[in-house]
Amino acid sequence: MMRFRCFYFSALLFVCACALAVPDLTHAGLAAGSETSKKVSEKKFRAWLGTLWRDAKAQGVSRETFNSAFNGVSLDWSLPDLKKSAGKPEQQAEFGSPSRYFKERSLYALANRGQALRAKYAKTLARIEQHYGVPGTVILSVWGRETAYGAAKIPHYAVRSLATLAYAGRRRDFFRKEVLSALVILEQGHIKRGQMRSSWAGAMGHTQMLPSQFLKYAVDFNRDGKKDIWNNIPDALATTANFLRKKGWQSGMSWGYEVNLPKSVSCALEGPDKRVNVSTWLKRGVSRVKGRKFSKAAQSFPTSLLVPAGRYGPAFLVTKNFYVLKEYNESDVYALFVGHVADRMSANKPFVTKWRDVPTYTRSQMKKVQKKMVKLGYNVGDSIDGLIGFRTRVATGEYQTKYKLRQDCWPGPKFIRHLNKTVK
Repeated sequence: MMRFRCFYFSALLFVCACALAVPDLTHAGLAAGSETSKKVSEKKFRAWLGTLWRDAKAQGVSRETFNSAFNGVSLDWSLPDLKKSAGKPEQQAEFGSPSRYFKERSLYALANRGQALRAKYAKTLARIEQHYGVPGTVILSVWGRETAYGAAKIPHYAVRSLATLAYAGRRRDFFRKEVLSALVILEQGHIKRGQMRSSWAGAMGHTQMLPSQFLKYAVDFNRDGKKDIWNNIPDALATTANFLRKKGWQSGMSWGYEVNLPKSVSCALEGPDKRVNVSTWLKRGVSRVKGRKFSKAAQSFPTSLLVPAGRYGPAFLVTKNFYVLKEYNESDVYALFVGHVADRMSANKPFVTKWRDVPTYTRSQMKKVQKKMVKLGYNVGDSIDGLIGFRTRVATGEYQTKYKLRQDCWPGPKFIRHLNKTVK
């Protein structure tokens, strides 16, 4: 749902979680980014705004608000997608090992800062938790992950970025709805034009909400008549809590637990479709790390196995609340990151099991692997996307078991060589 956000906390060395497709600018008359083609595109963009106005008017946006929002606005040629489409070679980034997401120094610093903010906003967080049932540590962790607790620069004017993507991007329908939502926000008077800052993909404020999500979930927590996620921290935190609650957050339930996964338990049991109660996992031989015990209540929680790096990293039993965090961003490691940092605001301790580096591939390389697995009848997910998600990991583990390879649920070189011999 939030897959179009681009995160700013570069100090954590995260791969950008935005999954925007490379835009198709041919309809805009863009040749190779020449000044002439840009002028033609700008002229067509102004004409396109006329069609946008008709839709905005139908949603209750006044002419005054519309004109003010687009006064002096041109296409934003600084956006990564437009740069790629202007004749520059596209660099296909390597999708990194999960270990790169969890650098201990950065995690420690983020949790430490969260502890200080937890004390600073104790009364506000207590009120939010009482009203929405979401722990303050979880809300703070989302804030820290999204904008480093507001320290990250958010340089873009949301309407300009969204209008550029709505006009020039491949997902034009998606972003057209978002820019219209941004105009409604301006019409409602929650923020002034000059303060409507966003990521290049249009996510706004301290906890990075897309405009359509703002309209659904934003909260005026301090009751000043405005829902301000840009400048008002209580509004921003309460908005995040409201989002999580409405997505199904269950009060009194952890997001998950780090566990020991014995060799007798297949890593191919990963995923929400194989969810069973904690008590069943215990009978299978799974246990919490460092001899920690599950409470009696927790033993009745339905949980799923999560092994983001196969057997090359920590294993977890995750609850429904983990998948609620994934509603904020589709990535397993994102949800794991938020849950882990939230836990560390109580006791700033690292994962017990170490993350090991695993073989990584470009997206196009992994798509070739997935296509061959699909030919053999394995389920790699809803689409062949080039990402090593849980279904690809499960399919890898199932293949390894069938062909008597070492089951580690990660598509390493030995697995790929065997697959290439099996499927020509």
